Formats: sequence, structure tokens, C-alpha cells
Amino acid sequence: MEVNRGEAERCIDIATAALTNDQPDKAQKFLEKAQRLFPTEKAKVLLELIAKNGFTPRHDFSGGSGSRQRQSNSEYARPEEKSSDTSKSYTADQLDAVKRIKQSKDFYEILGVQADAPEDELKRSYRKLALKFHPDKNHAPGATEAFKAIGNAYAVLSNAKKRQQYDQCGEEKKHPSSNSPDNGNFEADISPEDLFNMFFGGGYPSSSANVYTNGRMRSQRRGRREPQREGGLALLVQVMPILILVIVSALSQIMVNSPTYSLSFRPSAGYTQRRLTMNLKVPYYVGEQFASEFTGLNLKNLERTVEEDFVSNLRDNCWKEKQQKEGMFYRARYFGDTDQYQRAQRAGTPSCAKLSEITASLHG
Repeated sequence: MEVNRGEAERCIDIATAALTNDQPDKAQKFLEKAQRLFPTEKAKVLLELIAKNGFTPRHDFSGGSGSRQRQSNSEYARPEEKSSDTSKSYTADQLDAVKRIKQSKDFYEILGVQADAPEDELKRSYRKLALKFHPDKNHAPGATEAFKAIGNAYAVLSNAKKRQQYDQCGEEKKHPSSNSPDNGNFEADISPEDLFNMFFGGGYPSSSANVYTNGRMRSQRRGRREPQREGGLALLVQVMPILILVIVSALSQIMVNSPTYSLSFRPSAGYTQRRLTMNLKVPYYVGEQFASEFTGLNLKNLERTVEEDFVSNLRDNCWKEKQQKEGMFYRARYFGDTDQYQRAQRAGTPSCAKLSEITASLHG
């Protein structure tokens, strides 16, 4: 995997250029290839942005007074209005978007899709709108209600049975603001937040779901139960993979000899004696019999190996720290978050600093 790092970085560079040229499909192709070759935080962030929104970051935070001047002319810094029920700011575009949702005539118009839109198009539209109207990001008056309406529209239309019923009903029942008793058939069986977490939080709703009926929230227990398997054979089939892993792990520990040293920062089982290499003063831990087994040339060769492993670990960790920091910058640029950008600037790279220190000492 390590030998693929250079090729993965080349793919990321190509993808970044493609995003600059408004070619998200090409960028996604090379980013996925980069992740297969050598997973990185930078490629992960870019793929997330493309998957959620389908377009490239809009904000530039290159630093200095020039960038701040550009930021003042950007979408992020457009004139803001103050909400009547919150001290947080919102833009005129956000307020217009909320009005559009409220004026929509049916669920399809809420999601901005045609009546024959396939499942994947519904999903893409929901992803984009849910991020745009989430209460943590959109503080315009009515944004929370719009967020709920978007979640309800997707939950109904993504359910084949409910969608068929919805398409067959009259215009009065289809209207999102209709107060008809029958309109309860088109309320989602999942809360907007639970639905959002399914898409973006990596989890699924709990056993108790918040159900919105006629604008009021109530809690209900899910009636569906997982069927229970019966019989000893079914149980054995379930636990067999775990048993195999335990047996293989135990055999590997018995057959593989323990390393001579440990590069951990504290003593551990079998490695209680702390030592420093003669050349780079790298700390490492050894067993109690180490001093009697390694002397002279053997000790010198071992310490050379210790230092090589230590420097190799520093290089890997330095690269990971840089990737993580760059990922923070990408998120800050996309969301126009100056606080996140400043946190990214302050984020340290201790492994890189230590590597530079060692390199300087070797050439000093």
C-alpha cells in the first residue's frame, strides 16, 4: 500500500485540477482511484463534497489581506439580515429559499424534481437540500419548518407504496399544507433529524422514532421485530467467524517471536527497560535480558534499525498530519467557515517538526 502513495497523490492533483475546471465526474473518478491506491483525508473530503453537492468549493482562504478583501466580495460575505427569533445571521438567498419551499404545491416541487424522478435523483436532491436547510446552517425564519418539509417529502416519495398512494390522490390531499385528515397518510414515519443522520451521520434511527403528524411531534415504538433464529446450528453459524478469528489470533501469537524492542512512549508488557540510541537519542524499550544479549556491533546494528524505524514512522505520521490539516482547509473553504480556517492554521504537525529537527541534526 505504501508504494502507491505517489500515484495516489498524482491522482489527487489531477482531480483537483478537474474540480477547478468544473469537471466533477472526472474528479470523482480520480479521487476514487486515489482512495483505492492509498486512502487519504484530502481525497475523502473532496469525495464527500462532490457526493453531497456535486459542485466545487467556492471560497478562497489563501491568507493575507488580499484574501480577506476577496472574501468581502464573496457569497459568504453578502449583506446579512437578522432573524426575529434568533441572534444568528442569515442571507437573503436563504430567506428566498425558505419561501420557495413554503410555496411549493407538492412534494415533488419541494424536492425540485419531476414526478417521474427515479430513486437516485430523489436521493441527490434530498442530500443537497437537507444540507442547505439544516437548522445548524440555515438560520432564516421558517428554515426549520422547511427542513422538516424536505425530510417528509423524501421519506414519502422514497417509499414505493406511499409514493404510489400519493400519486393517486387528489390535488387537495397532495398539497403539503393541506389540513385534510387523510393527509396524515403522507406523513413520514421518521423524524427529519433521524433521516438526516441516516444520510450524513453514519447511523440509523433508534427504536423510538419521532413521527410528525399535522405539525405535531409524537413518539412511537417501532412495531417491527427482527425474527429470531432458533436452533443450535443457527447459533453456531453466527459465532463461527468470531471463533475462527480468535483461534487464528492465538496461533499467530504463539508462532511469531516477539520483537526485540518497542518504540512506544511508555513501558509495556515485556518491554520495561528504557534506552536511548547513541546517535539520534531515540527512546525505545527493551526486555530485562537485553543488555546481556546485545553488545558491541550487535547493539550498534540494532540501534541503527531502531532509528530507521523511528524516522520511517515520523515520515508516515508527518504525511498523515499534513493530509488531515489540508482536509480541514478544504472544509473551511467550502463552507466559508473562518473559524474552521483559523483552527486549520493553528493545527500542529509535531511529527513533521521532529522530522525536521532530526534532518537538521544529521546535516549539522
